[in-house]
Amino acid sequence: MSNPSENNIGETKPCRFSAPTSKWVRFGIWGFITILFAIWTSSGWWLLALPFFLDLYITRLLPWSFWKKSKNKTFRSIMDWVDAIVFALAAVYIINIYFFQNYQIPSSSLEKSLLVGDFLFVSKMSYGPRVPNTPLAFPLAQHTLPIINTKSYLEKPHWNYKRVPGFGKIKRNDIVVFNFPAGDTVPVNYQNPDYYTTCYLIAKQNNVTTVEAGQYIRSHPETFGKVLYRPVDRRENYVKRCIGLPGETLKIVNNQVFINGKAIMDQPGVQYNYFVQTKGGQIAEEQFREWGVSNEDHYMITQDNALISLLPFKKNANGSYNPIYHFPATKELIQTIRKSSAIEKVIIEPDAVGNYDIGGTTYPLNDRFTWKRDNFGPLWIPAKGATIRLTPDNLILYGRVIRNYEGQKLDIRNGVAYINGKKVDKYTFTMDYYWMMGDNRHNSADSRAWGFVPEDHVVGKPICVWLSLDKDRSLFDGKIRWNRFFKKAY
Repeated sequence: MSNPSENNIGETKPCRFSAPTSKWVRFGIWGFITILFAIWTSSGWWLLALPFFLDLYITRLLPWSFWKKSKNKTFRSIMDWVDAIVFALAAVYIINIYFFQNYQIPSSSLEKSLLVGDFLFVSKMSYGPRVPNTPLAFPLAQHTLPIINTKSYLEKPHWNYKRVPGFGKIKRNDIVVFNFPAGDTVPVNYQNPDYYTTCYLIAKQNNVTTVEAGQYIRSHPETFGKVLYRPVDRRENYVKRCIGLPGETLKIVNNQVFINGKAIMDQPGVQYNYFVQTKGGQIAEEQFREWGVSNEDHYMITQDNALISLLPFKKNANGSYNPIYHFPATKELIQTIRKSSAIEKVIIEPDAVGNYDIGGTTYPLNDRFTWKRDNFGPLWIPAKGATIRLTPDNLILYGRVIRNYEGQKLDIRNGVAYINGKKVDKYTFTMDYYWMMGDNRHNSADSRAWGFVPEDHVVGKPICVWLSLDKDRSLFDGKIRWNRFFKKAY
């Protein structure tokens, strides 16, 4: 009599869940990480990765490496590269969103703290990473794909603001990377100044409303280009220093910042623009290099510049002015310059003189407020849960916040506010807001120009400089600033 067990040997099929111990260990590690990630982000969507890891390491129902069995060597080589690139892009996507990202300093607004050409590691964990508003996007491209100049993201699906728990909150004097708040509406051929400032200037010059100015911009694409709307996480990245926190009142008097009536000391490295007149000789380029003033940040005022006559500079015996230079400098550097026997006079750049509005437009863009760059406020910074009365002045100061950042439909009829169609006389804010300024105070387009930074615009905190390149020098003449490598960003 035959043994039943022997008759069934040829019919036995391997179990789908039979795999080497090493495979189960790998699946267990990735599964554990996935579950922790889902808990941390409060999103069950990440659990959909578990079946993927199960099949990748255990069941192998899908032919993940089908090309490796191909006899075509070229095809195998191409697919190996495709596999590596896809994996790298996926890893970069997750790392950039939730952990850290690389940024380059393009302008001098934070000098001398951060220099043009500094490359930064920016921590998303410091304040908690944001869940992206536009999750379907190409990694490493903020809003536009290079060369083909198309959007680097899909507008749908669009997720509402949500921030994953991080290590802490923004503190005063933190350097912060954030999305440009006024960058929601962008004429692609005319991005500086921002859309709202451009509308204000056109309206003022032509005695029309800002709405009519906006219509003019949209009807002249040959000049301004196509007008685009960008979601919060796809707006340009800015980096500034946090000066004012939610619920505080800020005021600036002759460049001195006051918070809740108390003077705040400038951080080391803060600089302002100065007019410096010599006793006759010119300042050599080597001297500017020694002072740390870049080529594009200094220039000599021409004799026919009408601004000179409005400043307290004296003419020489020939009826002309001795050389006058304009450049930014720290207070320490200016003290050294003042002591030089070659210098006649030093004047800090005023925000306005005569008919010259040197400091430019300031927030809010309304003639009812006459604040200047160096003399600003007082202005209260909105805080989550705080309630204000909607007076005519408050509607000017916080109307954009309520409409553009809080997402409410605000109408003003005969001086009365209606929010989402309901008549109201007060408003409670749903987010915290911050006041950001550059350390290069007279060369920084910051909150003084465009207002508050909402919490949902905050990207992260720079940790350190990992590379620094001097744009004014050649490769063998100090282009690489070795002394800034791994310098802490503060």
